Amino acid sequence: MAAALILGWWLVAASWAQQLPRPSLSLHPSQGVSLGDNVTLRCHLPHPAAWVRLYQYQNATYIEQKDNVQDMAEFSLAGIKQADAVRYQCQYQGLEPAGTSEKSHPVELVVTDHRYPPPSISLIPREYVKMETNITIQCWNQQYGGTIFLQKDGHSAPIQHQEPNGGGTATFTLFGVTPADSGTYRCSYSVGGSYLLSSPLGDNVTLEVIPRPAPPGDNGGPSRNLVAAVAGGCAAAIVIIIVLTVSFLLVAQRRRMQTDERPGATSRSPEAVQFQVSTGDSEGLTYAQLQAVTPSTHPPASSTTSEPPIIYAVVGTRGPR
Repeated sequence: MAAALILGWWLVAASWAQQLPRPSLSLHPSQGVSLGDNVTLRCHLPHPAAWVRLYQYQNATYIEQKDNVQDMAEFSLAGIKQADAVRYQCQYQGLEPAGTSEKSHPVELVVTDHRYPPPSISLIPREYVKMETNITIQCWNQQYGGTIFLQKDGHSAPIQHQEPNGGGTATFTLFGVTPADSGTYRCSYSVGGSYLLSSPLGDNVTLEVIPRPAPPGDNGGPSRNLVAAVAGGCAAAIVIIIVLTVSFLLVAQRRRMQTDERPGATSRSPEAVQFQVSTGDSEGLTYAQLQAVTPSTHPPASSTTSEPPIIYAVVGTRGPR
């Protein structure tokens, strides 16, 4: 019965721990810590906690505890010593929901010991190189041994590490470099048997990778091609609009001409006038009989069409008697 109760309590506790989100731990400052400096570790909580504890990695005994924490607990390490160059974790006990969380992911406190000289460094080939070139960086510390680390400015952690050969030299190779590999490189090495206790960073070398020129005909790459495609589409749309407009005008003109040619449509030709001149009267006046005729290209609609009107006009005057 006792064993069953203990097992049940353990399962409940484990269930609570799994339900609580893991906290996160950060170092301030995160780089450039030397012996004798002060460091702050901040444990960030997802929920208010009854207590928060700071541990060294894989150590069951906590270093320090903070009670009644809302969202963050700060732990200070004053006067950093060689023994402080280790990994750290934090853990909390929640209020709502209750239970104990898992420990945070570990963070590494790298400490620099300036009692050791910095390593030397060389770059082959030097500085400016073309893409796809293999680059060799050599670092050496002569007599102090220890793992040698290759650092790149802008990266918090070493990008490569290597054990030195018998002469204290480590050779790092960057294969097929690209512009992303451009930057400043330095080296350091571990001392005192701990890779978290380091020598000062040595002199730097600068690598600049020259981008490959664009192939012929590639004027601007995909963005320029997109602009050209949009411009071509707009031009094609304008041409289509013009063609449709001209076609519409031509159709309208054709319909208007067909309407003018229908039977009974009024002719736009000038009127023709027939003149019939009669003899003069006894008063010496001469009269002209004018018959207005409107020509048409179509036969009359009916044979009973009325005669055109007759107009009389005086074409001569009587002289004095």
